[in-house]
Amino acid sequence: MTVRSLRRPVALAGAAVLLLGACSGSATPTPAASAVASTGAGSTGCPTSAPAPMTAADTATVTLATEKGSIVIKVTGSLAPNATGNFVALAACGFYDGVVFHRLVPGFVIQGGDGQYGRAPNVDAAHVGTGGPGYSITDDPVTTPYKRGTVAMARSSKPNSQGSQFFIVLSDGAAGALSAANTYAIIGEVTSGMDAVDAIGAMPNSGDRTTPRSTHCRSRRLP
Repeated sequence: MTVRSLRRPVALAGAAVLLLGACSGSATPTPAASAVASTGAGSTGCPTSAPAPMTAADTATVTLATEKGSIVIKVTGSLAPNATGNFVALAACGFYDGVVFHRLVPGFVIQGGDGQYGRAPNVDAAHVGTGGPGYSITDDPVTTPYKRGTVAMARSSKPNSQGSQFFIVLSDGAAGALSAANTYAIIGEVTSGMDAVDAIGAMPNSGDRTTPRSTHCRSRRLP
């Protein structure tokens, strides 16, 4: 199965905040995602409660169209059924369209997905990084190592606190810090576009919450 498109912030090694104009492309859902799309959390047809898990046999391709280039993510159901089903459902309904990457940690991760407070052009600079889709999902065990290109869900220190925020790992060297907690559900990996990820991660980091550098996004919904 293929999809084309993309709560509280995870505490990641003293991460500072920078807003970057970015957006996801939209998506056509896997069967599981289309079955749970209902109404309104951020975009029409988005889930209002935890979507159905993705089956272990399913994969999806989610393409994030950013101003630094496209980032293609292979989402694998067997890695984290609850988290993958949720991510694909949110991508499929357009929840991530116009949402900025609000947290940049050079050599570590970039983080985005706050569709509640981080949607351009109306980013709430005082709260971006604390929002989500209006519900949380059940944690999945982490069964594979973190590495460069890994895509995982952000969460708070509380169990079952994942919502819509996710991060992309910039370096293999991040594995130790992430594995120490080992609670950030891995949903897949970047298969194309790490140059765009690196370009986002290398942007000047102001260390505070500012207005987006750019809010021009491009996205498309496929049939």
